[in-house]
Amino acid sequence: MPSARTSKSADAAQYVPEGADWAALRSASCGCRGCDLYKDASQTVFGEGPVPARLMMVGEQPGDREDVEGHVFVGPAGRLLDKALAAAGIDRSQAYLTNAVKHFKFTERGKRRIHQQPRRGEVVACFPWLREEIRVVQPRLVVVLGAVAAKALLGASFTLTTHRGEVLEQDGLRVGVTVHPSAVLRAENRDEAYDEFVRDLKALKKAL
Repeated sequence: MPSARTSKSADAAQYVPEGADWAALRSASCGCRGCDLYKDASQTVFGEGPVPARLMMVGEQPGDREDVEGHVFVGPAGRLLDKALAAAGIDRSQAYLTNAVKHFKFTERGKRRIHQQPRRGEVVACFPWLREEIRVVQPRLVVVLGAVAAKALLGASFTLTTHRGEVLEQDGLRVGVTVHPSAVLRAENRDEAYDEFVRDLKALKKAL
């Protein structure tokens, strides 16, 4: 089990019912005030999927659609992830999906809400939720999608580009590394980036 990288100034630990089952954790997460992101977000977006599950996937944070609907990976990046998982022969319904941060961080631009990357302190503050999700899901493999999720589990100095497509071990946990699907959407050559993403997922599937 990964160790909590927590902060004295902002920390969700006091809101997390350690040792609780998934339903109790999800319910408790709705009242989390461990950092300030809850103030502007519509709701907490907790992880979803089978419990336990062999595969757990961890993204960065909810996006605009996730914040509105209250479900993980239902926006454009989620649709691309669905397509890539199918291409890699991975059944999304058998995977548990969550994020390192449970509230949407954004800046307003007119009527649009533009994603902002969470600060390290916000990721650290939210880590107790992720730690407990890992405990109840008991995954054989955790796939981190993007640098924020990777650093949440593998440390602030971790370099994703050096290890993408690889499976590493951290505190007894097997962690597979790849990019976030939103990075594919932003890529200059989206087809090439998508193919590389699928290759990563196929390689990581072998670790299951």
